[in-house]
Amino acid sequence: MSWISDPNFTGDQPFGPQTLPYGVVDGGVAVRVGDRALLLKSLALGKCSEYVQEDSLDPLLAAGRPVWSVLRAKLREIVTSSSAPKGAELVGIETAKLPFTVGDYVDFYSSRHHAENVGRMFRPDGDALTPNWTHLPIGYHGRAGTVYVSGTEIVRPNGQKRGSEGPKFGPSERLDIEAEVGFVCGGPKAANVSTSRAAEHVFGVALVNDWSARDIQAWEYQPLGPFLAKSFATSIGAWITPLEAFSVARVPTPPLPNKLHDYLTCDQPWGLDITITVELNDTIVARPPFREMSWSFVQQLAHMTVNGATVRPGDLFASGTVSGPEKDERGSFLELSWGGKEPFKLDDGSTRSFLEDGDTVKLTATAPGEKGSVVGLAEVVGTVRSA
Repeated sequence: MSWISDPNFTGDQPFGPQTLPYGVVDGGVAVRVGDRALLLKSLALGKCSEYVQEDSLDPLLAAGRPVWSVLRAKLREIVTSSSAPKGAELVGIETAKLPFTVGDYVDFYSSRHHAENVGRMFRPDGDALTPNWTHLPIGYHGRAGTVYVSGTEIVRPNGQKRGSEGPKFGPSERLDIEAEVGFVCGGPKAANVSTSRAAEHVFGVALVNDWSARDIQAWEYQPLGPFLAKSFATSIGAWITPLEAFSVARVPTPPLPNKLHDYLTCDQPWGLDITITVELNDTIVARPPFREMSWSFVQQLAHMTVNGATVRPGDLFASGTVSGPEKDERGSFLELSWGGKEPFKLDDGSTRSFLEDGDTVKLTATAPGEKGSVVGLAEVVGTVRSA
């Protein structure tokens, strides 16, 4: 029995004592307990107290894995106690904000199902996968300044698009989502991070929606890749679930057809059995399985730093669109509508290929936890409005 009286603070709910994601609300750094937040700055947390006094997770991210583990153990002890500790204060979660300062942001392209779907659409007469895809985790450097917390409105972007008489300029007409899983980095600044040490530099996990303007992307992406089509907005959940919460959810990644270079080999399974739910205007349109991702986050981090680039506290990298082998497991509307040729139906009877103004997208996700519990990732919600 816990002193926290919240019907959603149980093992069979996403934000029970097995999860304890960190965030920041008006009162400061907190952990989510069901549908409430436990403020940390007034609790007796020993030496860990100094890392939770600011209105940001930045000091905690910089503290490193030993502090993260000690603090999580202490918090689990506090929230499962039968009596409230001195200084305990429960508040609402409505004021949750972007909880850390985003450093570098890298977006990967690690779902084979997604990559093959896109290849079949864009290169119908060629190979679905580019020759490098099974040899390295492909990624690109995104824009940290437009990473927004869940609930932030998404303004339809302007840009150049292909036209019959040359490029035309205006708002995107093929605005899309990308359901992804993001990894928030911490610990000491480091380069050449091996797969065996990558987890020491990952504080936690969050859902990400990397919004995409497909018509702008189709015109601009050759030869250098995404630019304006991606840089206008990336949404992230307000609560960061500690990596340790996923100890039971670890699974092997699907095998690749070729031998990998040594720096990408792993001595442990680091795929994660996370299932995402994608809702558009309250209609569930897809359930992408993250366990199908061909490249794990430790391989992504190892590749990202193998050339001498560093990882720092606050860096964020995302998995790329999560898609499975089935049609209802596709994590983008580009795939669900097959490039707009096969519109999908919503519960209200309307159909969509891409996003219309006023549409609201919601991502949620869960993973198996210890002793049959459920680990949750905080929702990512965004509503589109015109420019």
